[in-house]
Amino acid sequence: MTTQTVEFILSGRTQRKRRWYTVTGILAALAFVLMWAMLLLGNTIYPVQDVIRVLFGEQVSGASFTVGTLRLPRMLSGVLAGFAFGIAGNTFQTMLRNPLANPNVIGITSGSSAAAVFCIIILQASNSVVSIAAIIGGLVSVLCLYFLSRSKGKSFSIGRVILVGIGLQAMLNAVVSYLLLIGAEQDIPAAIRWLSGSLNGIQMEEITPMFLIVLICSPILIVLGKQLSILELGEQAATSLGVRTDQVRMALVLSAVGMIALATATTGPIAFVAFLSGPIAKRLVGAGMSNVIPSGLVGINLVLASDLIGQFAFDVRYPVGVITGIIGAPYLIYLLIRMNRKGDL
Repeated sequence: MTTQTVEFILSGRTQRKRRWYTVTGILAALAFVLMWAMLLLGNTIYPVQDVIRVLFGEQVSGASFTVGTLRLPRMLSGVLAGFAFGIAGNTFQTMLRNPLANPNVIGITSGSSAAAVFCIIILQASNSVVSIAAIIGGLVSVLCLYFLSRSKGKSFSIGRVILVGIGLQAMLNAVVSYLLLIGAEQDIPAAIRWLSGSLNGIQMEEITPMFLIVLICSPILIVLGKQLSILELGEQAATSLGVRTDQVRMALVLSAVGMIALATATTGPIAFVAFLSGPIAKRLVGAGMSNVIPSGLVGINLVLASDLIGQFAFDVRYPVGVITGIIGAPYLIYLLIRMNRKGDL
């Protein structure tokens, strides 16, 4: 290898790193601006200094309740849920080497939702029980997807995983519809908030479990980001490069499902955030660099921006999941058409 070749490789690596830091910094700055917009904007627009005083624990007439009790939990839940959906969705898409392989499409989110709605409507369970049930529901969905996608004598097919996942999602959505039909009238609003994906009415104590799971699982996904990129090359290539594929894949799946399940338990299944974050981050960051953190930041920006649009862009206020659904549905249709033409489905 000549000196010029080495210099060319090092120069390319430096450029990719510079682009990664630039994109990540811009996404973080945009998220910071949107976070402040969530705190400042509303029926009453408070000065920045009043908001800062509330954040430091001072009592400010009017602002303490509006900012501290209503807007702050809403903003924090949007940040945590957006980061969880974004980073977990990117994990599944990269690991399965397919942009359709995200928790919304392959039934994982629906599994968490069905379990949570069952607890809300049938058991009238507490929020902690709902969160635990959501995690179990997500894990059971993953196991069902794995076993139903296996086929004797045939090689592993990602397309088969997608099709089975879509069928699993349809079945679980039917279960949710049935539960809504038989549920008591007083329990239906809580379940509907779930299904629409909303940040409305979230209290600070509901955020704690999601904060803990993000704090525990996101470092695992970030640390395993390099191995995740290698898994994208395929099973044989990853094994030859020294990756313990089974252990790494298990850690990735458990961490991603845990984040998705608890985020869903808190905010409901906010549509298409997990689906859009990875591809957007990959397009911004470019090839050759991990887009785990950028995917989480894209998720934060999607959730916060969509919630602000839902609150202030129309005469009627819409839940954040409605806005993200409007954004993501056309992209899903485009991907299905493209994959069908390529023969991947």
